[in-house]
Amino acid sequence: MNFPKELKYTKDHEWVKIEDGIAVIGITEFAQRELGDIVYVEVETVGETIASGEVFGTVEAVKTVSDLFMPLEGEIIEFNEELESSPELVNESPYEEGWMIKVKITGEVPEGELLSPEDYAELVGN
Repeated sequence: MNFPKELKYTKDHEWVKIEDGIAVIGITEFAQRELGDIVYVEVETVGETIASGEVFGTVEAVKTVSDLFMPLEGEIIEFNEELESSPELVNESPYEEGWMIKVKITGEVPEGELLSPEDYAELVGN
């Protein structure tokens, strides 16, 4: 499995890319494989400030619905609109076209909570 080195990861299987106070967030290759074919991504929290650990949306796959957890505190400033018509992008390109939200970071980045690619690979047994 692929866990890009420039990203951080959470125990809830989200990835985070932080640049200039903005975090781009999606789900990992491991998560999308576990879920199977993704048919719908719902994020109704754009414009809201969400605390770390809170639910910011859901991913619906053929067999299950899974909550998406906020890895850091911030205001959701953008949802990847491409996912409305093409949710399969999460399966095809989880780290590029399949990103889910952009967040303006308002709290401290929880460094201890975010995993390195190596630690995440160990967590999922890769």
